[in-house]
Amino acid sequence: MGSRINKHRFLTVNLDGLESDYSLQRSDDETYTSLEDLADALPDNSPRYVIMSYPVVLPDGRRSSPFVMVYYMPATSSQDKRMLYAGAVELVRSKAGVSRVYEAGDEEEIIELKESIGKK
Repeated sequence: MGSRINKHRFLTVNLDGLESDYSLQRSDDETYTSLEDLADALPDNSPRYVIMSYPVVLPDGRRSSPFVMVYYMPATSSQDKRMLYAGAVELVRSKAGVSRVYEAGDEEEIIELKESIGKK
């Protein structure tokens, strides 16, 4: 019987390339211990995908570590980057094997994901 994951696990991914030839690249090798740390590390003007496992206690008391994706799109992103990332959301979701995708446009929305992830 395997042990449950009781730690936050985050992987940030950025796109490199043209619309017709996506290349997914890990953004950094940092380990983040909280959504607050992750929010601080995300760029202010460039989109990212964040693949994460986040431990929560469900309303019925069970523990869960859902594997989800966050589509981070700051309002200050260039139009070209916005289009590139918007066009690849489903590709990244499929490759990562996640069923839930959350959208966030700033640090505050990243931190507020605590409540959203725990409700689903």
